[in-house]
Amino acid sequence: MQLFLISGLSGSGKSVALKTLEDAGFFCVDNLPAELLTALIDTLWQSGQKRIAVSVDVRSPKSLPQLPQNIEDLKRQGLDVHLLFLDAKTDTLVKRFSETRRMHPLNDGVLTLPECVTRERELLQGISEIGHRIDTSDLNANALRAWVKQFIKLDRARLTLLFQSFGFKNGIPLDADLVFDVRCLPNPYYDPQLRALTGRDPDVVAFLEQSLSTRKMLSDIRTFVEDWLPGYISDNRIYLTVAIGCTGGQHRSVYLVEQLARHFAPMQQVLVRHRELAG
Repeated sequence: MQLFLISGLSGSGKSVALKTLEDAGFFCVDNLPAELLTALIDTLWQSGQKRIAVSVDVRSPKSLPQLPQNIEDLKRQGLDVHLLFLDAKTDTLVKRFSETRRMHPLNDGVLTLPECVTRERELLQGISEIGHRIDTSDLNANALRAWVKQFIKLDRARLTLLFQSFGFKNGIPLDADLVFDVRCLPNPYYDPQLRALTGRDPDVVAFLEQSLSTRKMLSDIRTFVEDWLPGYISDNRIYLTVAIGCTGGQHRSVYLVEQLARHFAPMQQVLVRHRELAG
């Protein structure tokens, strides 16, 4: 049996993720208290369901502390269990709630909306640390659907090395494990003929590869990841997100992510994400 758990901050896109799993053929249950998870799995197993997706979040706050232990118990029973945790910046979540005029589930008439988000982060802290995190702050629904589809296709027996480009002007991704700042490299943005292109275009690639500093940066990041990857694997990590940031997330970081992914793909399970190019 394959079980995908969806959790995360209210307004971060959990409904989109769960609907994506439903469209992929999963039997989906929304807002399940954690103490009912084992009973649900037993019932669905007897009915022949083999692919299940369950949303567990702060709408059932009293049972949240039980979830990590429930996951371990299910794994010991032989289930293929994985947790996808969706996150977003506080100001993004506040804006989304304001635009939709929805009430936050922790709203008690006393806490402000930002205070509700802060309280929710505290309640979910133990869960966010054991799952694969996706920062949806700058993602539209189509991009999130695509990333969730990537997630469910992964080989769970192997570590997934995820290279992500981003622009510092939009903030550091919340889901990054390692962050490298490459804003010191020559910037194709200042060449009018390259400005509209990305780090995947041949002209930008040629521009960056003629720079000694770019080649040195690429080599240094590649060596760092190679040296420390065995340590992350031995620590039983399932995902490692390496974020590369430049100013706008369009040229330098995109180029380096593509090169790093090409280098590690023959050796590891690799995913590539370009946050500012996601559409």
